[in-house]
Amino acid sequence: MCGIVGLASQFPAPNQELLLAMRNTLHHRGPDDAGVWWSPDGRVGLAHQRLAIIDLSPGGHQPMSDASGQLWLDFNGEIYNHQSLRPELELRGHAFRTASDSEVILEAYRSWGLDCVTHLNGMFAFSLYDSAKRLLFLARDRAGEKPLFYCHRDGRFVFASELKAFMADPAFPRQLNLQALHFYLTYRYVPGSMCMLKDVQKLSQGHAMTLDLKTDKLRIWRYWQLPEPCLSTSEDVEALAEELENLLLDSVRLRLAADVPVGILLSGGIDSSLVTALAARVSSRPVKTYTVSFPGYGAYDEGPYARLVAEHFATEHTELVAEANIVALLPELARQVDEPMADSSILPTYLISRMIRQHATVALGGDGGDELFGGYWHHSWIQREQHLRRFVPAFLQSWVRTAAARLLPLGVRGRNYLLGFAEKPPQSLAYINLFFDAQSRLQLLSPGLGYQQLLGASPEAYKAELCSNGKTALQYATVVDFMTYMVDDILVKVDRASMLTSLEIRAPWLDHRIIEFAFGRVPDELRATQKERKILPRRLAQRLLPARLNLTRKQGFSLPLKSWFNGEWGDYIKSILREADPQLFDQQMIQNLIADQYRGFSHTHRLFALTMFELWRRDYRVSFS
Repeated sequence: MCGIVGLASQFPAPNQELLLAMRNTLHHRGPDDAGVWWSPDGRVGLAHQRLAIIDLSPGGHQPMSDASGQLWLDFNGEIYNHQSLRPELELRGHAFRTASDSEVILEAYRSWGLDCVTHLNGMFAFSLYDSAKRLLFLARDRAGEKPLFYCHRDGRFVFASELKAFMADPAFPRQLNLQALHFYLTYRYVPGSMCMLKDVQKLSQGHAMTLDLKTDKLRIWRYWQLPEPCLSTSEDVEALAEELENLLLDSVRLRLAADVPVGILLSGGIDSSLVTALAARVSSRPVKTYTVSFPGYGAYDEGPYARLVAEHFATEHTELVAEANIVALLPELARQVDEPMADSSILPTYLISRMIRQHATVALGGDGGDELFGGYWHHSWIQREQHLRRFVPAFLQSWVRTAAARLLPLGVRGRNYLLGFAEKPPQSLAYINLFFDAQSRLQLLSPGLGYQQLLGASPEAYKAELCSNGKTALQYATVVDFMTYMVDDILVKVDRASMLTSLEIRAPWLDHRIIEFAFGRVPDELRATQKERKILPRRLAQRLLPARLNLTRKQGFSLPLKSWFNGEWGDYIKSILREADPQLFDQQMIQNLIADQYRGFSHTHRLFALTMFELWRRDYRVSFS
């Protein structure tokens, strides 16, 4: 795991020291080594911060060139199948000088060109400069585990693992993208290729791009997409469970490979518990597991479940107790996430990453299982909703939506589901996990800002437009979750929180073979129904996990924000929001949200979202004009 940064220009760089300053902002991503390379004409520069995981020798130094010196690679991530690709490439005439997975990318490009990315099993964001063709090639992994920001304007192209690298340039404009702000207020993250800063974009998951330095032309294409959904209803349940077990076992085996110590983030839920079970099976020594607990907070406390799994598989288990005073970490985390991202579980993710880093450099997590196999509550609800719609006339559905918008205040539980009742999938997906709807955004934003952006792209329409790979309500929902919430919230949270501690987190469930199996081979009735969720993984869990483990719970690393809001946590949030930029937000609306929270409405996550944005805006010194 590393940090990458680079630039390419139509003109020689007047200040090559700037690239070093940009690289140094990423030191936390790779404190073990640092490198820089410039093309002889001074028009292309690549820089790298290395976290040594595979081949700890100087042979893994980056930027890395091939034997000819024609190709130069700047790579962040891990290629899990690099050992199986080596003999295949050697048969094609390629020779290797190191044991590094980075060198496999170089030789794969020499063999397969731009199609090399389809041969890679891993998490990655990389740039590869072909000096003979004067072509810069960049790619991001299929699930979007590793980030890649870029800016292309005025004959200059800049990219980096994290947005903060751009801020090392005093001349870089820091203007707010109001459209991205609307999307953030709607869903608590900035989705897809958008960025909260103007003129900056993100390379989307499963995409690649080239920059032709001769013409300054940028080409972006999708090299991978989800398979066509499975419509069969006659699959053999036990055969599919066995296939899933074999796929997950091999994925875990590949992700345990490292030249440094490895641990496991264990929440006690199905996904991380299955990873632990299979890691214990293939590991030659006791595996190390780690969890965060919240004693005294009921359902929020995963500690007892994690301990049960750890005892069953005889792991070396460590538990961290989280307290409300972790609110003091918010400014640091707001800076680290690059763009505002209002998932409060970034706090326990950071805490557990910091703890694990004292014992290991790599950790396996359970992310991805819910999106692949229908693990969220709304995966059942959207099917029940579709069933109920058959018995409710269209005019009454419309009345329910209108009445909910007018009569139910923001923060009433169930309001979003009633707003979406008059819409059919995929349009109804816009109202799932909706933070601020169109009307409340208009009330929250200063006059003119909200209305101006509502005339443009609609956040509510965005999710429906992603649903080309879907046929049923469940398929629509899981496709959207995979392409939005998972990549732009969950994976951003995990990457930034873990890399702040120089810890690499790997996600066995996001092996592309398992992704394709879940979406292309498993029918709806073995993913989620109106009453059950994550059905096939639960079937596997019944075979592999301790019988006393509750397989129907769904919690994860969540915080008891409602309880904490009455103490230090709430005092801090109120102090930040009192100073929110009046040119952006209506202060009366903010104070109403705070008052309603004390009256029993559910606004803790909305207030957290506004707090994270305000902390980010101040730290990055962003203007909106």
